[in-house]
Amino acid sequence: MSAASAPRVRSALAAMTTRQKVGQLNQRLLGWHALRRSADGFALTDEALAEIEHWQGMGALYAPMRADAWSGRSWTNGGIRPEERAEAMATIQDAVRAAHPQGVGALIAEEAPHGHQALGGTVLPVNLAAAASWDPDALEEASCAVAAELAASGVHLALVSALDMLRDGRWGRSEETFGEDPLLAATLTAAIVRGMQGIGGASLGGDGVGVVLKHLAAQGEAVGGRNGQSAHLGPYDLADIHLPPVLAGIEAGAAGFMAAYNDIDGVPCCGNPELLTGLLREQHGFEGIVMADMFAVDRLAGMTGDLPTAGRAGLLAGVDLSLCDEGFTTLDELAATDERVAAQVDVAAARVLALKDRFGLLAPPPERGAEAAAERLEVARAHTRAASRQLASSSLVLLEDDHGALPLDPSVLERLAVVGPYADDVPCLLGDYVAPQPAGSALSVAAALAAALPEADVQAIPSAAPGELARADLSGASAIVAVLGGTSHRSYDDEFAENGAIAGRAGSATGGEGVDRADISLPGEQDALIRAVRAAAPAGVPVVAVIVAGRPHVLTEVVQQADATLWAGYPGPFGGEAIADLLLGRAEPAGRLPMTLPRHPAVLPLRYNDRHEASYQDVPDPVLFGFGHGLRHHRVEVTALEATVGPEQVRLTITVTSGADRPTAAPVAVFGHRRGGTRIPRRRELLALGRVELEPGQFRRIELTCPLERFFADPTDPTCVTELDADGCTRTVVPA
Repeated sequence: MSAASAPRVRSALAAMTTRQKVGQLNQRLLGWHALRRSADGFALTDEALAEIEHWQGMGALYAPMRADAWSGRSWTNGGIRPEERAEAMATIQDAVRAAHPQGVGALIAEEAPHGHQALGGTVLPVNLAAAASWDPDALEEASCAVAAELAASGVHLALVSALDMLRDGRWGRSEETFGEDPLLAATLTAAIVRGMQGIGGASLGGDGVGVVLKHLAAQGEAVGGRNGQSAHLGPYDLADIHLPPVLAGIEAGAAGFMAAYNDIDGVPCCGNPELLTGLLREQHGFEGIVMADMFAVDRLAGMTGDLPTAGRAGLLAGVDLSLCDEGFTTLDELAATDERVAAQVDVAAARVLALKDRFGLLAPPPERGAEAAAERLEVARAHTRAASRQLASSSLVLLEDDHGALPLDPSVLERLAVVGPYADDVPCLLGDYVAPQPAGSALSVAAALAAALPEADVQAIPSAAPGELARADLSGASAIVAVLGGTSHRSYDDEFAENGAIAGRAGSATGGEGVDRADISLPGEQDALIRAVRAAAPAGVPVVAVIVAGRPHVLTEVVQQADATLWAGYPGPFGGEAIADLLLGRAEPAGRLPMTLPRHPAVLPLRYNDRHEASYQDVPDPVLFGFGHGLRHHRVEVTALEATVGPEQVRLTITVTSGADRPTAAPVAVFGHRRGGTRIPRRRELLALGRVELEPGQFRRIELTCPLERFFADPTDPTCVTELDADGCTRTVVPA
């Protein structure tokens, strides 16, 4: 029996009027407009009261705790503080339950793409950085901690980016992806769902929350890397590249999916019944909810002619819960004369109510005081901070160190110069979709190095232009660290579109939603700056470049000028400390690139798993660093392997040996290509992924399996070679 047909759900649905049912499908309000401060705490705004009265309840409320430049909420401007969350959410739920004849509560949905986007919410590294750890267990643990924060705050649904693939680095939302490989993305997507919901949803209603995975589907394929635009691809590439994370989410039990803005071959995802109903539900048995992206249903009016028919198209395609749309507010009127609409309203309302039932929103609310909720929140935040710190450390990728510049020796560092536009900047470490951080809660790279080197003179020189870098600034330096890259920091002075994306003048942001770039060279004059640093550096003084970025920038000039180059992604609030630890040898570089770094900006799009090798007359080798690249100070080697071919799968038994002088962990990856059939196979793709933890000098065996059809074109043909890689050590595998 599906959850939507459970007795409590059937009973609640049967007792509702059509308007009340349609009310369950609406999530129209921006949540930060629902509450106002009163003399004794919080009260509902007139706008929220009118919405609740109209529907005699509420389906869901979007982001009442959101704090950022778009919402205008901050620590000093009306934002809900951590200690106020329980009271604020209780105010909302009391009003919603009181208005509904059966006392049904509202689903509270919050943005949590890498931590809860609320005041006091702990920030994780962005997805692209987390993917560089190649560590699903660490991401699952961090997601579990974030979910506990959300649950303790009265949240039911976490809106989490996980489905978008990095297909073009010009896209401003590249940071929200898990990179360019579908298996890596699928593995990490499943880890998020398990972490937030528990195995099989066991944590829902306790310390877990429901995950709404976004965006379905192929949003990363948008032409030219332009946000929300058409995805030009056929059904094979859709299934091969973009659907593995979706299917992993279904298998892991995700509570919902968010339908994307883009169209696929001209059909908008929000109005695509083959995608939302045929694929999700009929082919793969998904029973959760489909939520539309913000205003995405209303955008269908350009296709259907007006808002009511847009709402109808979205509903009949398979959307269950709207987000800020007006089209869904007309469904009660349409249902009076349209039997298909009336029947589908019942179906969608049952799905929403089934989800509410999992959180106890169909039953009387449990007694739980604000003090107990605050204690749960503080415990959860402590766990999330520890998990964020660990992820930051494991996500750093050492791209090049041909001169042995790293680690820096603290004993000889009398003066350390930290230069570049992001030398003493904290927001650049955080990425998009973050709330304002409390003052002093995170350290910049320069501040973290100063804290780690109390006896040294650490000087921050945040020069953005080469001409501002005087030779005297670097005289006497024992080493130079150049912090370069980009930022997705949103300013409260920025301009925003109706859905919160940056619009018009983008302020300081060089990445994030709404900040697509035609040229992915380092913004500004940073290439000239690193040349000036190299020219001004005293002879024999190492120059180390740290790249803070949310997209695959062109680093050709940086690599040529620096003695060592470290890619840090947007590593989160503990990124400065993690970078300092790695530069000073307190931590081993462990990250691997989840995407391809191009040698030249004009070679995009460029992916390691394209079907044909990329080459141009003027850029014959367009790949600067390939997918999976990452160096270590100490090697971890594959010292033995066995391959056993079964009737349906290949089993690899791999022996990995550590050459490190400290405990270490390493990903183990199997690469190869699949049988193409009537289609050209991809040149190379990730077929299996594992991870091994080792003590100094220890060897361990790990078993990995993958389906036979994914492994060899012909398992008896020794020319069908598959690569096995562990930290830069590549071996070939021929079936036994």
